Amino acid sequence: MTNPISDTLLFLVGDSGDYNSLSAWKYVSVAFYLALLAASAFIVWRNWAEDPSQRSGRNVGILAMRVVMAGLWFEGTIWKLPLPVSGGFSYWLGQEAKFSAVGLQAAFVRDALVPHVALLQPVVYAIEIAFTVSLTLGLAVRLSGLVAVLFTLQLWLGLYNDPTEWPWTYIAIAVAQGMFAAFDAGRCLGLDGLLRIRNAAIVRGDGLSATLYRLAS
Repeated sequence: MTNPISDTLLFLVGDSGDYNSLSAWKYVSVAFYLALLAASAFIVWRNWAEDPSQRSGRNVGILAMRVVMAGLWFEGTIWKLPLPVSGGFSYWLGQEAKFSAVGLQAAFVRDALVPHVALLQPVVYAIEIAFTVSLTLGLAVRLSGLVAVLFTLQLWLGLYNDPTEWPWTYIAIAVAQGMFAAFDAGRCLGLDGLLRIRNAAIVRGDGLSATLYRLAS
């Protein structure tokens, strides 16, 4: 019998169902994710040491929630690894074409996306990896949160009538991502917070790059 603790430990060492279908290549993905977690821990430590305002239960709670959400996105990338096309990805894309609550979306998925699934899958994989990196490191979380809301809502509509899905699952994910964006979760023991401590130009600069980063974070 499995439980959340054993499942998490097996996932971290690459011994879960989706991982085991990748043979030795799974260890590249495992190493990448463990490196992200290590980088996140370093960023937390530097925030804690350099900015006393970061030392609060609120910030620790937000950190925990965004790292857990990052894990959700990362686990979803394992069965979307491109080259070759994932059978799971093809299946769920087909489900959107069949069960979308919006006829126009169903037609677009069926006629424009399904025939080009080999091109679409790497894009979706890269997007979900970007969500993983953003939330784990606390980098540009406002931007990634807003993009994730839109990304999740299209899944909500696309799978709304699928009898095996519960639409509220996607609403819950979208709401969580929206909250991360609204409350600037990357500034809570994340890289968005650390950059503000160390780089005054980001906080007060009027250049284009500084302005864009402030909007994103």
